[in-house]
Amino acid sequence: MMKNKDFLAFGFAIGAMLFWSFSFVWFKIALIAYNPLTIVIFRLAIAAVLITIIAASLKRLQKPTRKDFRLFVAMAFFEPFIYFLGESYGLKYVSPTVAAVIVATIPLFSPIAVWYFHKDKIRVMNVVGLLFSFIGVGFVVLNGAFQLDASPLGVGLEFMAVFAAIGYTIILKNLVSRYNTLTIIAYQNIIGILFFLPIWLIVDFNTLIHTPFHTQAFRAIIMLAVFASTLAFVFFTQSIRQIGITRSNTFINLIPVFVAILSYFILKEELGFQKIIGIIIVVAGLFLAQIRSKPQNGKQENIEIHRK
Repeated sequence: MMKNKDFLAFGFAIGAMLFWSFSFVWFKIALIAYNPLTIVIFRLAIAAVLITIIAASLKRLQKPTRKDFRLFVAMAFFEPFIYFLGESYGLKYVSPTVAAVIVATIPLFSPIAVWYFHKDKIRVMNVVGLLFSFIGVGFVVLNGAFQLDASPLGVGLEFMAVFAAIGYTIILKNLVSRYNTLTIIAYQNIIGILFFLPIWLIVDFNTLIHTPFHTQAFRAIIMLAVFASTLAFVFFTQSIRQIGITRSNTFINLIPVFVAILSYFILKEELGFQKIIGIIIVVAGLFLAQIRSKPQNGKQENIEIHRK
């Protein structure tokens, strides 16, 4: 029988997925007036302040050891730094739906990387799910004649974000048992800002000074910071506490579907039959990859935090 707390947890999970789905649309809106680096650095700065305040008020902000701080720096280099460079610049060349479908393959690649670096077992269903999702991505980025319909540069940049997230996951595996989620997010945001700051000052600062304030675009940046980079993580963490990691992670499969629907209604993005089939195949592959047996010997699953 479904418990009331399960319904609440489902609500938290779906809320997090909606916020992360909206992030692809909000970023596209922010691009109307601002360059990707400016969007990212303002998003990170606002989110870093909010997450740090939340973590400190809940007395959940931990201080990393000197040895672990090096891991935090390496983790932040992959994500948000390399991840956001790939995802944000990729969104200049491809639609939010294409970007979301590609980014949704992260949970499929991660077990392969963890198997290689940490010798964790890789399951047959991971391989099956990966194959399914590759076929689905093909349906989304190719046209009816099965020629590349999306920008090769944009697709390449989005896959750069995927592989950056995999590097992040490998390092995260060494930290997640010692630090809570809020601490990890707070430090990766703060260190990420330090990575972005010198590049932003050189590349985008002068452009920003001469850019007229754009209300709609700046509002989108605030929405990205408050909802996608802060509240979504709080909601998702609450969901994990109530229904567990595996059941919560299953909701991530809804992101490509939500993004396609939101892009269709808000950005008036074309959504043809082939794209719909591709999205269904990708989501099916993601669900297949999450089919697993019960943990043995009381061994718990590791939490993977993927920034959207």
